[in-house]
Amino acid sequence: MSLSEYFSDSIRVLELARQRWPESLLAGTLETITRALRAGKPLLVCGNGGSASDAMHITGELVGRFLLERRALNAICLASNPSVLTAWANDYSFETVFSRQVGAYGSPGAVLLGISTSGNSKNVIAAFEQARALDMKTIALTGEGGGRLGPLSDYLFAVPSRSTPLIQQAHLCLYHYLCQSIEVELADIGNREAASQIVGR
Repeated sequence: MSLSEYFSDSIRVLELARQRWPESLLAGTLETITRALRAGKPLLVCGNGGSASDAMHITGELVGRFLLERRALNAICLASNPSVLTAWANDYSFETVFSRQVGAYGSPGAVLLGISTSGNSKNVIAAFEQARALDMKTIALTGEGGGRLGPLSDYLFAVPSRSTPLIQQAHLCLYHYLCQSIEVELADIGNREAASQIVGR
């Protein structure tokens, strides 16, 4: 496959995702996250492998900054503490390394964002089950169909592909958009005009 062909496949998947994800889905997701953050509730993010890196990326953008100067946001990556992960996985089960942390950090009104290209990652599913038991909202970024995460998700972004790299590329575009939009929504009044100019709104 040539680079041109790979780019064409990437563009095709992104275009299909754009067509399948209605504005109402994006608006509901954004409102859910910003409402939680305004109330001091955390956004918890988890995933495995490349999706763990994406989880770290998302929380890094929100705790730090994406494009604007503003307050730090309460975003926690459940894949970033090696002591917690290795202790719990060694003594109990890797399947529950995320659900245990949801139990620690979660509460009613908080939000869990789970990333799984298959939608079938057992530890992400367990985390969603724990989040629902705590009356938290759940957002899933998956591949085609949503897998077992689909029915556990309040907001499901299923990329219309079964290619892991293409799914992850679409996830990156989506969460960059969400980080940008969250930042604009939570910017103080003095930053609103600058925000609209920076992000082209």
